[in-house]
Amino acid sequence: MASEVKRRCHVVVVGAGNAALTAALAAREKGADVLVVEKAPLKERGGNSRFSGGLFRFAYEGIGDLKPVMPALSSEEWDRVEAGSYLVSRYFEDIMRVTRGRADRELTRTLAEDSYPTILWMTGLGIEWAWTSVWSVELAGKRRFNPGSVLEVKNKGLGLMHYLFAACERAGIHLLYEAEMLGFLQSSGSVKGVRVKTAEGLMDIESGAVVLASGGFEASAEMRARYLGLNWEKVKVRGTRHNTGETLQMALDLGAKPAGDFQGSHATPIDANAPAVGQIQLTDKTNRLSYPYSIMVNTLGKRFIDEGEDLGQYTYAKIGHAILAQPGAVAYQIFDKKTVQLLEERYSTGAPVVAETIEELARKLAISPDVLRQTVEEFNGAIQPGEFNPAAKDGKSTAGLNPLKSNWALPIDTPPYTVYPVTCGITFTYGGIAIDTNARVLDTSDKPISGLYATGEITGGFFYYNYPGGAGLMRGAVFGRRAGMHAAADATNQ
Repeated sequence: MASEVKRRCHVVVVGAGNAALTAALAAREKGADVLVVEKAPLKERGGNSRFSGGLFRFAYEGIGDLKPVMPALSSEEWDRVEAGSYLVSRYFEDIMRVTRGRADRELTRTLAEDSYPTILWMTGLGIEWAWTSVWSVELAGKRRFNPGSVLEVKNKGLGLMHYLFAACERAGIHLLYEAEMLGFLQSSGSVKGVRVKTAEGLMDIESGAVVLASGGFEASAEMRARYLGLNWEKVKVRGTRHNTGETLQMALDLGAKPAGDFQGSHATPIDANAPAVGQIQLTDKTNRLSYPYSIMVNTLGKRFIDEGEDLGQYTYAKIGHAILAQPGAVAYQIFDKKTVQLLEERYSTGAPVVAETIEELARKLAISPDVLRQTVEEFNGAIQPGEFNPAAKDGKSTAGLNPLKSNWALPIDTPPYTVYPVTCGITFTYGGIAIDTNARVLDTSDKPISGLYATGEITGGFFYYNYPGGAGLMRGAVFGRRAGMHAAADATNQ
């Protein structure tokens, strides 16, 4: 898409990921002239969204709600699907549960209620969907999903951004690349545009409203150390190198209210040999999320977490934190012949360690064979009777073991043993600026800052401690759409 420089428009959107482009498209639908400014060069555009798995968590009452989103499927294909229902009330409750009740209730309610209408709107923009392979299993000829985690965009994050950029091109939305925001333009207390630095020099872009959608600060080692704490400056970054937090700091300096968990982040287990920063050819394929069917041990050969605490979609975003706290920030996911077939497809990008005995495995991992053997024997001896069911929380647990394994506890006793080394990979940060349900940025007195909107990872108040899979992209799109609509109304009515 060719970039066209404009110095005046109705709405400026800062950023070019899912949250930004949904805001731009919604504003354009309302008749606004829109300019998107992106710090990255064209070949690196798309923000963290481009590196994502493309999973969107949305509310639905049953299969009937999914059919308009997947119109090409035959009745025979639908007969093979078990997705249950995922009501607005459950969506709301899931977020409140995993955030220990700290998520903003009004924002969470809006996210849940608007999720399905936003999915339909995105489908109308030309986005095509596929069944997610994450946390789904094939059993007895049926494709079974954890309710809420059902659909991802075709070709994942790359596909998502392809569809959104194509929609922007059709809509006549202008994009300016390698344009780094330096500050806000203001008049009479209102935000009236932005100043950016380009290859040609400084440029003031006047507008009726500004939408901030430039991500969090996860790619800044300095800000990670300042807010997240010890050792976070050393973690691997799963996504774009461009989310370094300057825009967030500018908004705070302007008077925006800080919101959310500034010490929290979405951090997952990833391949221990993953690159330091996300590489587009790998996208999200360094994730290692089949750990509920494993035992995880640290470099000392000890288990350190309940691998089966809950469905993976409710635990994966906090597992990285637990791995970071281990010696060397490395852990090992150990599977045996009974469970290795349950590994999701992304494991194919890694190089496993395979052994016929626990002692051989320990030597290959540079762990004391006596310690690892004892860990495995104690785990196996603590397993309680019950039926293993990989498609649901099965209650097949251990007893008298610390830490417990609450579900999917099968003995590690059938070689070959297959191990994937993992470390902590940060996806995005939870702290940001406060918004209301119309995506208006709030000041420290909880009053809207005139002309300023925000969506996506730059906003706070949604996630604390943990996060349900697919809620991040959905949050960006729901509030992107709202930001665009209200920014357009604000700007075009002036």
